[in-house]
Amino acid sequence: MGNAQSPPKNDPRYVSATRAFTQKELEDLRSLFNHLAAQSQSNGKYISPSVFQSYFRLHGPLGERMYDLVTQERKDQKLTFEDLVVAKATYEKGIKDEIEEFIFRLLDISGDNFVGRSDLESVMISIFNDMLCIKGSEDRSNSHHDIVNIFLKAANFSKRDESSTEETMSFEDFRSWCTHVPSVRKLLGSLLLPPDSGRPGSQIPKLLTSKAIDSNITLLKKEYAWLIGGALTQHELEDWMLLYHSAVNGLSFNTFLGNISNHAGPTVLIIKDKEGYIYGGYASQPWERHADFYGDMKCYLFQLNPKASIFRPTGANNNLQWCAINFSSEDIPNGIGFGGRVNHFGLFLSANFDQGHSFSCSTFGSPCLSKTNRILPEVIECWGVTQGSAQDKNDAVKGTILERFKEDRHMLNMVGLANSSE
Repeated sequence: MGNAQSPPKNDPRYVSATRAFTQKELEDLRSLFNHLAAQSQSNGKYISPSVFQSYFRLHGPLGERMYDLVTQERKDQKLTFEDLVVAKATYEKGIKDEIEEFIFRLLDISGDNFVGRSDLESVMISIFNDMLCIKGSEDRSNSHHDIVNIFLKAANFSKRDESSTEETMSFEDFRSWCTHVPSVRKLLGSLLLPPDSGRPGSQIPKLLTSKAIDSNITLLKKEYAWLIGGALTQHELEDWMLLYHSAVNGLSFNTFLGNISNHAGPTVLIIKDKEGYIYGGYASQPWERHADFYGDMKCYLFQLNPKASIFRPTGANNNLQWCAINFSSEDIPNGIGFGGRVNHFGLFLSANFDQGHSFSCSTFGSPCLSKTNRILPEVIECWGVTQGSAQDKNDAVKGTILERFKEDRHMLNMVGLANSSE
């Protein structure tokens, strides 16, 4: 690989790559190349590593590895126009397999043809420190060690090779990891886009809390929000507002319903149990009283600690969201949940908010999210996802959740709950 040459203009790779672009796109690429080459003190012939890394804001080992791949691993420190066209045609315009193969090679930070745990660790540290600019501790080397380890626990290293000193990842392992951490796939698939263009995978929702709430008590770290947001669209990654926190509002289902009642959009429910496990679900539909499962295929479950993973619907069934309020039948357990089946949910919190359960379920292809099937909640919080296009819908749906259930008002008055959210 180190002896590869820059593709000449009549090289089949370059000729084929040019067909992936319109004439205007090629002209724009030429303008970009000329601009960067002019800064590289190369008489306009090539782009130097430092100029490349500075423009694309790819620093450290990840930036070096990307430059290496774009220059066909020639090690000559000279990125030509032909290199740029071939790389972007493969990485951005190629078929799914070609793009994922490029990203998989990008993960090989050491360049030894193996993707090991240390490679992924370097990539994740670079993502958090340099691209997402999430501040860690003052000791930069250890700033994200714990959170990186949580992300790497979702990865499988099934490959064994005597020439490698560590367990390594196969291409299928990589694809599986990307399924569980889609934000990584999004970001690593967009690194040759201009940094200011709003690279997919680079946006972290702005986490909004009341001034009266110490942000240190919230479960949702920026890294976790980035993970959860990997399965969402751009307009769902703007502002997330803390609607309920049990340390502030108490472990109360009624208070929970009251606090979320005026939020008509999606919500992110997060639980920390007494074993220290953190997990939850993305509810694409408002929490409303139903006697059966409801919701749509945008719902998903996730784990945040000790492992970071997302579990999206498999299509096996439509048992997505559950919200039962004041039913007297044992066949309709009161509480909120996701997936699985009645009394055997993928995730469930009872209406007392004092217990729940989690089982593996085919709805999301998810395992038990907690250490054991029984959940004893320690902290519960819920964030409202602000959607720009949902504003009109929010204006149209006013009143508390209890007011919207007019058929239940008389019953709720009898048990003293009708005004609990007012």
